[in-house]
Amino acid sequence: MNIYVSNLGYSFSTEDLNELFSSYGSVDSARIIMDKFTKQSRGFGFVEMSDEDSATKAIKELNGTMQDGRSIKVVEARPKEEKSGYSSNRW
Repeated sequence: MNIYVSNLGYSFSTEDLNELFSSYGSVDSARIIMDKFTKQSRGFGFVEMSDEDSATKAIKELNGTMQDGRSIKVVEARPKEEKSGYSSNRW
């Protein structure tokens, strides 16, 4: 299951995210999303856990908890939507 974590402190690292979720089960991947220009955290990230029960428990128990002085939001990630934009097939 892919999990979306938001309202993270800007000093919160990928290692911190991995450690936070690993107490609930095996973490396949964890990553903080970084701004491509400033290389600083954008304040959110994703965690991938293969065991659905562990992931559901982590979401339920971590959502709204205080981490690094902030109340984090933890939800199941939605599939990425395709951006609509200029299409070369318009004419």
